[in-house]
Amino acid sequence: ALNGVFLVAAAATTVLGWRALAPREAAHGEWFSLVLASAGGMLVLVEATNLVTLFLGLELLSIPLYVLCASELRRATSLESGLKYLVIGSVGSATLLYGLAFIYGATGSTDLSGIAGALNSTQSTLTDPLFLTGIALVVTGLGFKASVAPFHQWTPDVYEGAPTPITAFMATATKAAALGVFLRLFDVALIDAQDNWAPAVAALAAITIIVGNVGALGQSSVKRILAWSGVAQAGYMLAGVVVSTRLGVQATVFYLAVYLVMNFAAFAVVVARERETSLGDDMSALAGLGGSRPLLAWPMTISMLGLAGIPATAGFIGKFNLIGAAVDGSYTWLAVFIVVGSMISLAYYLRIVAVMWMTEAPLRTTAPVMAGGGADVDVEPEVLERDPTLGGPRAAGWEVYVVAVLGGAASLVLGIVPGPLFDLARDAGSALPGLF
Repeated sequence: ALNGVFLVAAAATTVLGWRALAPREAAHGEWFSLVLASAGGMLVLVEATNLVTLFLGLELLSIPLYVLCASELRRATSLESGLKYLVIGSVGSATLLYGLAFIYGATGSTDLSGIAGALNSTQSTLTDPLFLTGIALVVTGLGFKASVAPFHQWTPDVYEGAPTPITAFMATATKAAALGVFLRLFDVALIDAQDNWAPAVAALAAITIIVGNVGALGQSSVKRILAWSGVAQAGYMLAGVVVSTRLGVQATVFYLAVYLVMNFAAFAVVVARERETSLGDDMSALAGLGGSRPLLAWPMTISMLGLAGIPATAGFIGKFNLIGAAVDGSYTWLAVFIVVGSMISLAYYLRIVAVMWMTEAPLRTTAPVMAGGGADVDVEPEVLERDPTLGGPRAAGWEVYVVAVLGGAASLVLGIVPGPLFDLARDAGSALPGLF
């Protein structure tokens, strides 16, 4: 199921970036290859059964993203984003590598099954300081990759500065890969040490939920709002990891899939507005969108309602399953945090909806050459927001509208008919041994 998430994310990223790449600009010829390389690293990462393979997959995932974040060579914020992600990502990778080395030193095996066997046969390993230090370092390293508080500080700046299609890819696929490793490593190899790591990870989940939602409240940049939202969403999904049950794995995988479609719908709208206006990703670019661009306003509305967990959306089903898994796994207090966090998130999600439907569109905006992450975009010099014959699909590219509409429609359909996707998530849970 997670492999499908990565492939869909790579395809959607390619579509969103198609007209923003400026093929004649230097260094952009490798853009598609880097996206595919990163997606390949994610596939290796979540399928790894050995600590060495796991780390190689992580680096294959990360290194292309360092370059992609800085791929808009004429934008200083893009270069800054790439540098920040390189530094923070390297720290996270080094921390994870140290943790994996400590776990190997304590258990004598790099295979996940061998680690599980060593913990099962030698109970003294569970209290070995070397082993416990290794777990702490691994949680820290994966926390950087998944934007788990307090290792999330890089997220808003990097997401805002990176090209928007890459931001969408990082917000969805990278988070899915990191949480996939959480599931495979902690709920399989380290399942016998659950009493050691589960309380700490549960506390991190609760902190992440509150920090992410509170951090989003004062933002005016849509990309920064979605970045802080992604921090909170990581906290929700960690609840499924903590309980270490098949239901928890199923709920996490299901939510990762619906999180993908909801986020790509939202980021597609941001890409469109970056190309159609001079306001970039500022919330004011969405003003009056309900009247001037309903094909963008409706997907964005559905996405925001889904991320908030409003009934009849895929986000509601996903959060309901996560809450059920937390309660079933004796983490009722964590389920309460999910509910409280969702209530806080209504303040900023509904704020975006209100801007689109309850404010007037600006009379005139300019579509700059570099809007949306690239040059050579064929748009009119002046785009009249209230004239549907100008700008619109021709300015943003029809493919961007397709991603937005498909993402919004999928969010709605999966909220009404979640069965097929939950069956796939159930298969993912059944594939992990050692769970109950």
